Amino acid sequence: MSKVVTFGEIMLRLAPPGFLRFSQATNFELVYGGGESNVAVSLANFGVSVDFVTRLPKNDIGQCALMEMRKHGVGVDKIIHGGDRLGIYFLETGAVSRGSKVIYDRANSSMAEIKTGMINWEEIFADAEWFHWTGITPAISQSAADVCLEAVKVASKLGLTISTDLNYRAKLWNYGGNREAIMTELTSYCDIILGNEEDAEMHFGIKPEGVDVQTHGHDLKADAFLSVCTQMMGKFPRAKKVITTLRGSISASHNTWAGVLYDGTTMYESAQYQITDIVDRVGGGDSFMGGLIYGLLTFNGDDQKALDFAVAASALKHTIKGDANLVTVEEVKKLMGGDASGRVAR
Repeated sequence: MSKVVTFGEIMLRLAPPGFLRFSQATNFELVYGGGESNVAVSLANFGVSVDFVTRLPKNDIGQCALMEMRKHGVGVDKIIHGGDRLGIYFLETGAVSRGSKVIYDRANSSMAEIKTGMINWEEIFADAEWFHWTGITPAISQSAADVCLEAVKVASKLGLTISTDLNYRAKLWNYGGNREAIMTELTSYCDIILGNEEDAEMHFGIKPEGVDVQTHGHDLKADAFLSVCTQMMGKFPRAKKVITTLRGSISASHNTWAGVLYDGTTMYESAQYQITDIVDRVGGGDSFMGGLIYGLLTFNGDDQKALDFAVAASALKHTIKGDANLVTVEEVKKLMGGDASGRVAR
């Protein structure tokens, strides 16, 4: 199977146990995660050969992050070292009507201080067929955006399939970079584009035409996003597929979850899942992307099946604590087949 390369920042995640607020915490649970590393873990769990590329500090915490990736079967030989610290984010997990909250502490991290020329992209992509990045990386710093552009240019020259998850983050993009210009140039190299209605609007000013998109409650209509997909393809003519995740938020504990995929002529729509009693929704989009890449690589051009796999995989992620999706292909296919009983397997 094809080798995939993902590039971005892995962080230390610190969260109060359970549903405690920051003000109640006397200790924090620790996991490692980040948009692109989460995709890499998903792919490794699905049996795909994958390398994660980042820059880590050469200290014990950086080594722990590297070991976490290695534990899940992700290739770490292309990771470079330098800088003084690993980025951190604090997560307060919401419940019912109280939403979750994230606080970033990632300024001057090793990845934020990465520079062009530090990574030999020709060497990294020598045996790869797919490159994945997200909108989080260029939001970290101008130099991280520059390295991301360096990567997509080399990947494009070598003929790799390039995918992105647009991943708009309101609490990032604070270094003064021109978000729309940076994201437009980077996305212009992409064959596969994943995003939601907020990503398209905040990065490119693209909104659904002629409809009022409601993201609160059950009534999230897939056809409302067709105009977003067509506008995205108009703006980015290289794109072969534009995919949108459809999350309806009834509460912090209960979401609906589905997706659509547009290939320029046909709009594919998945089944909708009712995800109740959410364990951890962080990394939901990353698990969707991991499932989508697996499906597009595996299902011989069956876009409907690839979309269905991605949605089922990410629905299962909401039952797993931590950033990464630790499910198997068999578990995803079981849910795709309609078995959501959760019965004990023995």
